[in-house]
Amino acid sequence: MGRCQRNARQAGKVSRSPVHSADGGAPTRSCCNCKDEIRPDAAAAIAQLQTLGLPSSIISGDNVQSVAHVARAIGISAQAGAKPQDKVEAITRLTAGGHKVLMIGDGLNDGPALAAAHVSIAPGSASDVGQQAADAVFTSASLMPVALSIKVARRTMQIVHQNFALAIGYNICAVPLALTGMVTPLVAAIAMSLSSLIVVGNALRLNGAAR
Repeated sequence: MGRCQRNARQAGKVSRSPVHSADGGAPTRSCCNCKDEIRPDAAAAIAQLQTLGLPSSIISGDNVQSVAHVARAIGISAQAGAKPQDKVEAITRLTAGGHKVLMIGDGLNDGPALAAAHVSIAPGSASDVGQQAADAVFTSASLMPVALSIKVARRTMQIVHQNFALAIGYNICAVPLALTGMVTPLVAAIAMSLSSLIVVGNALRLNGAAR
């Protein structure tokens, strides 16, 4: 088992998880390393989130060596060896501090944390439990949809606020004129149609938000 143990130690240094085989309950000399590949655009996605004012960190149940390797590669802080309850408690602490937590996870043990977060996203490769617990699922291998979803959500809220302002402004101007009889029914009908078209046209600007 000496060579297998050396391979296991080396695996931890390069973000691999050793798997030992057994025959009838007794360990054998053979072993294999399962390597977790970092998504190619992970660092770019993290940089995009930082630009949007969203600091990121890793909280994982994997071993310290594997998590440290990934954290160094993408340049963020990390916590390893976390149990499902540890993840939930971390989210609860952030929430108590006034933060709105976005949780991204794909593991079976990420389900409770995904459900506890303010909003959660899971990749299409996530477990069924993770996908069910998440608020949204992205199907591509890229992590950029995470940053894109934040951009689209913020742009959507801007449009919503603008439409509210347009509707309130229209009513502030139109209702007094209608009450005083200064607006004929035909003009009122045209003005109402125009206001609806303006609101819908403003909302259509979201078509380019996801590009």
